[in-house]
Amino acid sequence: MNILHETSAQPGQLLARGVARYLSGLGFVSLEEFVPARGLRLDLFALGPKGELWIIECKSSRADFTSDSKWHNYLEWGDRFFWAVDGDFPTDILPIDTGLIIGDAYDAALIREAPHHPVAPARRKALIQKFATKAAERLWRSRDPDFTSL
Repeated sequence: MNILHETSAQPGQLLARGVARYLSGLGFVSLEEFVPARGLRLDLFALGPKGELWIIECKSSRADFTSDSKWHNYLEWGDRFFWAVDGDFPTDILPIDTGLIIGDAYDAALIREAPHHPVAPARRKALIQKFATKAAERLWRSRDPDFTSL
C-alpha cells in the first residue's frame, strides 16, 4: 500500500493531504492529480455530497504560483475554484475572485469562499463518471500493482 510520508512527499502533496482531510469532514471525497482533459492536471479535485465539483490548486511558494500559467483553463471544469496555501504564503498575490484555503499536512480551513459557476449538466455527468473510474483504478492498482490491463 502506498502511504504518503512526510519525508518523501513534496510540500504541495502534504498540503493536498491536509486539504483532503478537511474536505472529508465536509462530506467531500477527492483525488489528487486529476486530469479532466488532455493537458490539464488538477492538484485536487473534490466531489461533494450534493454532486458539487471543487478544484483546489495547492501552491507551496510565490514562485510556484507565479509559474502557473494554466490555472485559468481549469475554471470551466469545476463549480468552484480554490487556492490552497500554507500559513506563510503571501495570500495578497492570489486573485480575489477565487476561493482560499489555508492548511498544512494535517488539516485546513476555508478562509474565502469561491464564487459558484455551475458546470453544465452533461460535463458534470462526464466528470463524475471519470472521477469514479479514476478512483476505482487507483484503488485496484494499490491492491494489485502488477496488473497492467487498466
